[in-house]
Amino acid sequence: MKNNSLSKLCAFTVLYVEDEDGIRNNIEEILKHLFKEVYSAKNCSEASIKYLQFKPDLIITDIRMGNETGIDFIKKIRQTDSKTRVIITSAYTDLEYLLKATELHLVKYIVKPITNDNLMEALELFVKSFDDNKIYTLTQNWFFDYTKSTVSNGNEDFLLTKKEAMFLKLLVSKNRIITYEELENSIWDDDSVMTANAMRLFIKNLRKKLPENFLKNVQGIGYYHDSKAIQDL
Repeated sequence: MKNNSLSKLCAFTVLYVEDEDGIRNNIEEILKHLFKEVYSAKNCSEASIKYLQFKPDLIITDIRMGNETGIDFIKKIRQTDSKTRVIITSAYTDLEYLLKATELHLVKYIVKPITNDNLMEALELFVKSFDDNKIYTLTQNWFFDYTKSTVSNGNEDFLLTKKEAMFLKLLVSKNRIITYEELENSIWDDDSVMTANAMRLFIKNLRKKLPENFLKNVQGIGYYHDSKAIQDL
């Protein structure tokens, strides 16, 4: 059974780069059970195209692939992208490779063969690499990413407005009833008024982007969430 950290992988996408067909197919099959989307490539040229096309959250790449190296591939990405997480796999424990790899700000360097244990350890580090207070579990398979202002259920992403993201973070971080007064003072602009109709429309639109029955109302007081699963990442 996946632990709580690994269960959050279904909110992320991954690009897996490996030139050996057997290894690539086996690991890709494992990743498909964990991630929202899995993209694979058999060489650096193909990986570069898919990286630009899909902008994955995580890249897992082998170091040596024929005349190409995963290190060169990641170096090119790091010229413009410091945020995408990277895990490198390699049969080499050569100090030169290790030193080059440390310059790339990796999540993990996995020495082959890739086992279930060392893969899961690396993936858990990937999840934990995100700043706490930014990704929240709403219910099983539903996640709120405050940095991206999105709610994801593993199959679909819902883009939140600025007010919706602010309110949802307040709701899940406080883990209690958020009163109408708090809602107005914390979310509404100083130059606008939170009328009853505006609030009802706001909540109606937000509910469409959340798990069913997640957002509850206490009449005359405010709103709370109906979930026992919320935890900061």
